[in-house]
Amino acid sequence: MVMKGLLTFPSTPSIVATGVTAGPLEKKSAFQSSFDKMYDDERCGMKTNEQGHSKLMEDACMIALSKVDKIPSDADFLIAGDLVNQMTPSSFFATTVGIPYLGMFSACATSVSSLLTAALLTEAGMSKLAIAGSSSQHNAVERQFRYPIEYGAQKGAATQWTVTAAGAAAVAPYQKGLPSIECGTVGRAIDMGMSDPLNMGAAMAPAAADTLKRHLTGHGTSAGDYDLIMTGDLATVGFSIFKELVKNQGITEFGNFSDAGMEFYGNNPDFKAGASGAGCSAAVYFSEVYQKMKDKEYKKVLLIATGALLSPMSYQQGETIPCIAHAVELTMK
Repeated sequence: MVMKGLLTFPSTPSIVATGVTAGPLEKKSAFQSSFDKMYDDERCGMKTNEQGHSKLMEDACMIALSKVDKIPSDADFLIAGDLVNQMTPSSFFATTVGIPYLGMFSACATSVSSLLTAALLTEAGMSKLAIAGSSSQHNAVERQFRYPIEYGAQKGAATQWTVTAAGAAAVAPYQKGLPSIECGTVGRAIDMGMSDPLNMGAAMAPAAADTLKRHLTGHGTSAGDYDLIMTGDLATVGFSIFKELVKNQGITEFGNFSDAGMEFYGNNPDFKAGASGAGCSAAVYFSEVYQKMKDKEYKKVLLIATGALLSPMSYQQGETIPCIAHAVELTMK
């Protein structure tokens, strides 16, 4: 059977720079020392949560561009997305920078789907510099998918905390000494019949396991070939389920496995099962992981971002939750 959804990039486009921004509570993140900019105000000094959300991504983009001495007019494409209705924070930020814009929605897997799209444009010779990224803002997302924070609703142990963060990656043709995009796998939408929006990790775990299996089989690699295999935001509940699922693939050693959502707040119980949001994996992948690759601590990394493809309407109509996981393989040459 021919494996579908596999992507290879013979020219190995490079991630030439990244930018990561985060909110005030994210100062409690285990990765905060690697973030480029942090705010003392959840709204980033703007009038509304949604405007603050847009500001997060704008600043992440500008930081990434500044690291390679570029300005927005130098970029060929902007590929970005978020979780708010019609991705309005990303779209409003796109009007500010004026870069030709592709809105990308893969829920919390957008960090990788945007990166794969940027790599495809680069591989095709249509882009010399593309910005890929995703973002989330706690207050804006929580009131859309769960409850307005003013309600003070109690959260269960499986609940995850939507991070206020944004990550942007500048993708360009191959440059020696920088992390490069070797290949990837486009995920399949998988619905296991779960309907609880307060238990996203459990809903997303089967999609992550499916993408891992397809990536390893399709690209002829094994889990032990990687210095790091990091899922997006399964958090403690979902990551535990994910490991049980991949044991059926013959994987029993998990020393090189981790999850951005589980580790984001350093297992702080105040954040229940851990972190989530489209900015979660983007913030970790484009800060700590990227820097460790540049420092050659990691030479081969597999990133599997996970997303729950529900909407407020689908939840209110009693629909179950389809989920997705996209994978990208980064190498240092």
